[in-house]
Amino acid sequence: MGFFKDFLQKQQRTDRRIADESAEPQEPSTRSLSDNINYILTAFKRTEDLKVRILKKGEAALLYFESLVDQEKVQLSIFNPVEIGKVDSIHAIPNAKESTNLEEAIKSLLRGHAVYLEEGSRQISLFNVTSVFNRSVEEPANEKVVRGSHDGFVENIMININLLRKRIEHRDLKVKLYKVGKKTNTNVAIIYMEGLADPEIVLNMQKRVETIDSEMIQSPGYVEEFIEDSPWSPFPQMLNTERPDRVVANLMEGRIALFTEGSPTCLVAPATFFMFYQAPDDYNTRWYTGTFIRLIRLASFIIAIGLPAFYIAVVSFHFEVIPDDLITPVKASINEIAYPPVVEALVMVVIIELIREAGIRLPSPVGQTIGIVGGLVIGDAVVRAGLISNIMVIVIALTAIASFVVPSNELSTSLRLLTFPLICLSATLGFVGLIFGFLLITVHLTKLESYGVPYFAPVAPLRLTDLKDTFVRFPIFMMKKRPKDAHPMDYKAMGESREWKKNEQSKKS
Repeated sequence: MGFFKDFLQKQQRTDRRIADESAEPQEPSTRSLSDNINYILTAFKRTEDLKVRILKKGEAALLYFESLVDQEKVQLSIFNPVEIGKVDSIHAIPNAKESTNLEEAIKSLLRGHAVYLEEGSRQISLFNVTSVFNRSVEEPANEKVVRGSHDGFVENIMININLLRKRIEHRDLKVKLYKVGKKTNTNVAIIYMEGLADPEIVLNMQKRVETIDSEMIQSPGYVEEFIEDSPWSPFPQMLNTERPDRVVANLMEGRIALFTEGSPTCLVAPATFFMFYQAPDDYNTRWYTGTFIRLIRLASFIIAIGLPAFYIAVVSFHFEVIPDDLITPVKASINEIAYPPVVEALVMVVIIELIREAGIRLPSPVGQTIGIVGGLVIGDAVVRAGLISNIMVIVIALTAIASFVVPSNELSTSLRLLTFPLICLSATLGFVGLIFGFLLITVHLTKLESYGVPYFAPVAPLRLTDLKDTFVRFPIFMMKKRPKDAHPMDYKAMGESREWKKNEQSKKS
């Protein structure tokens, strides 16, 4: 009993501490100008980029962070009206916000506002003079398309919301803003279509975001690990994208988007496995072209995780499945190598990852050169040296290409990680190990969920109506209902859009 009593008391103290930290701090201002200035300077540890400019012969002061404000805005909006006498009172300046709380003034200073104080007055005037440095809107480098829009998200969360509102001009588009991170105070936005997104899923995401108890949140990657269902799973349960058109398509299916200030990446939930293999090009081209490309992408999933393991199982345990005409060249290639195939495969996979990582970290011209040198020179050298067989080089090259076909970079990385356990299983048990590995992956995919939505939908559970946009891409006018995996409140997406064809046929008859 004593243990439970101590535990409950400790939990109550923790709850009170969290409640105290989350409460809005209050510090009333005084009529003494020097006392107010000293309080603010002390709160910021007298940092040197916090400027204090004296006005009205020492009767007033303006405080602002030199590193956050636009000096031209400060001069035109505040100094000129006050010093030249364009206005009778500082409170007459447009867009001035009044307060008597010094803690609110401190928070405003951190947001790039200027704080005006006067001797003998408790009123604090806050002016928005934030300096804005925005990257121009351009196409994401890692999500290029042949046809379609060529704009992408940027690091400013309001510009990102603007890109969505330009595409969805409807009153139901709802934005909820949060401050996450006790010291970074990062802006987080949850965006969804009111009346279309499932309220339970929306409430679930809001609760998960509100319960984040961390001092630092910098990007959606930080938030994702706090709010996803199964952080230990190798498969991502939230779609990462930098394309506004991709986010809009998911919002109109009843899903939810999440942004953080300072990152051009958006998280979309709930996500399913097949969403990661859908790309805007599928819908910007003819339906049979989109279907063909999507089937190739889905086939790349099997190749990316299973081709090296299949090759190792064949040459190590099941040589009899090789056609008679290929037995001699394959055997000759393998006999010259001193290491078993599993060592060859692991060495080549690691080399490919090293080349890929070097190409990403180096500047673009040098990175491209490294890729060519690594792919040609090193590949040819290891074969000539007798360290790796030429067939293994072909197998690993095909595996790497298949992993890069995935439109989502995060899922591509997951597939490359799954290659290692399948290689070890096939090297130990042959085809039995390979089938066992695929069975484990399939079971995991069917058990995985994203905000209560089956991750492997619409295959498990099977929904035939949703297969119109899964393995194949039916014509858009045939996809009259939204997919059920997002739990939309309204399943109907469109009406009869090709009635004109029936009318023409009736006229001809």
